[in-house]
Amino acid sequence: MKGPLFYSKILLFGEYGIIKDSKGLSIPYNFFKGALKNDDVDSEAAKKSNSGLREFAGYLEIVQKNSPDLVSFDIAALKRDVDAGMYFDSSIPQGYGVGSSGALVAAIYDKYAKEKITVLENLTREKLLKLKMIFGKMESFFHGKSSGLDPLNSYLSLPILINSKDNIESASIPSQNTEGKGAVFLLDSGITGETAPMVQIFMEKMKNEGFRNMLKDQFIKHTDACVEDFVDGNIKSLFGNLKQLSHVVLDNFKPMIPKKFHQLWKQGIDTNEYYLKLCGSGGGGYILGFTEDIDKAKSALKDYNLEVVYNF
Repeated sequence: MKGPLFYSKILLFGEYGIIKDSKGLSIPYNFFKGALKNDDVDSEAAKKSNSGLREFAGYLEIVQKNSPDLVSFDIAALKRDVDAGMYFDSSIPQGYGVGSSGALVAAIYDKYAKEKITVLENLTREKLLKLKMIFGKMESFFHGKSSGLDPLNSYLSLPILINSKDNIESASIPSQNTEGKGAVFLLDSGITGETAPMVQIFMEKMKNEGFRNMLKDQFIKHTDACVEDFVDGNIKSLFGNLKQLSHVVLDNFKPMIPKKFHQLWKQGIDTNEYYLKLCGSGGGGYILGFTEDIDKAKSALKDYNLEVVYNF
């Protein structure tokens, strides 16, 4: 048995902001993927994944009991498959901000949810919100609190535009221009990040009125503008807003940026060769970069592992 593939995702804009109702934009990233399998069950990775799935199955049973109107699973089939050694075979790096748990949640929902909402039907806003709510409950097992967006992106394999908490839609974004010099890229920090502690730091900071005001007046304002510019293909305005956003993050989200990248982050803002921002919750994993000239960015960041994900 090998289940369908589910891909990683990149939240281009909206990290932390969407907790407080900013706009957001998430795109599938097909470079990394995962699938449920039950062959080669004796490898160490398979055993580790299988034991995680066993705990997850127990958790889903409780979710179903507590929210019977929201979702129900074929728990018996899931447990049977887990007992037979099923595991999630994935190339998606964990703790890198590209949705490793999201792809797993999508795969489990796809295979075991009863009366599931499928990609083929007319995806009304209500259906998207219901899926997001189901996925949020499921993914909370991994992070303590989840918006449900990562699994939604992985499940639908479509760009998702978040207008607000209760208003999400599948979006069309400008098609890639493979000849274009402008690019979105991933920078490997070489450190694994963990979502829960980062979210904890953010929630602590939210108790401070100054931080809350900064979030509303600067962070969310620039995030929303970046989303609108990106979707509309308004590149000149996008880079103006990106520079502001990168600055606000460097000034106010330092604990989420690995120390050795503070100087590199500032260098991008000072030279305008690239702008960096958090990819997911930060603390390690990937850092997201934007540049109007990928050759200049590559040369400035030649000591780092850089992967282009989108050209324009």
